[in-house]
Amino acid sequence: MPTVILVRHGRSAANTSGTLAGRTPGVKLDETGVKQAEAVAQRLAELPLAAIVTSPLERCKQTAAAIAKHHAEHHPEHVLRPATDRRLTECGYGDWTGKKIATLAKDPLWAVVQQHPSAVTFPNGESMRGMQQRAVDAVRAHDAELAKSHGNNAIWVAVSHGDVIKAIVADALGQHLDTFQRIVVDTASTTIITYTATRPFLVRLNDSGSELASLVPKPTAKGKPKKQSSDAVVGGR
Repeated sequence: MPTVILVRHGRSAANTSGTLAGRTPGVKLDETGVKQAEAVAQRLAELPLAAIVTSPLERCKQTAAAIAKHHAEHHPEHVLRPATDRRLTECGYGDWTGKKIATLAKDPLWAVVQQHPSAVTFPNGESMRGMQQRAVDAVRAHDAELAKSHGNNAIWVAVSHGDVIKAIVADALGQHLDTFQRIVVDTASTTIITYTATRPFLVRLNDSGSELASLVPKPTAKGKPKKQSSDAVVGGR
């Protein structure tokens, strides 16, 4: 199956103010966030992306727009317009939305979020299990569609949010959701997963600086992309 590059949006004012933005409308990238979006867009620019899909929230759409702009500059023959998928949106934090993290840390529910997130449904909001399920479903659905239209070696980008990406990674690793707080996903970082017939492979996690050209499959002696395998190479690869 194709390879998905999960990109967390660039930094927003909510990130620096210690506020849980959640699905608050109009939260945009701050000056640093804009620079971060440009930087990750430049890193992705030379990849032959098959699609760019984004959360509908503004900070993700800004990040996706930067990626699409740089892709068009390098691939004028294949201009991509970011598609929106609500399943990639931020967790529905309900009554927690817009509140200070310092205040929320005093709420008894905070400890449950940290230690037993699979049991959490935010007041007047979404469950964390529900968040993980719809996000994983979205990635797998886009993977299947792109495999049909662009082949199994397709590479695509999904722009989303920290908790959402962490939940997708936990699923790919076969971890219980209750362990997902051990995963770190920084703003404007790339996390890369290749799904195969029998297992996903976590290729990179929370990557903010390494080259990405090696993601493009190398052609075989016959000039065709090498067929993917679901097997892990014994001893490493």
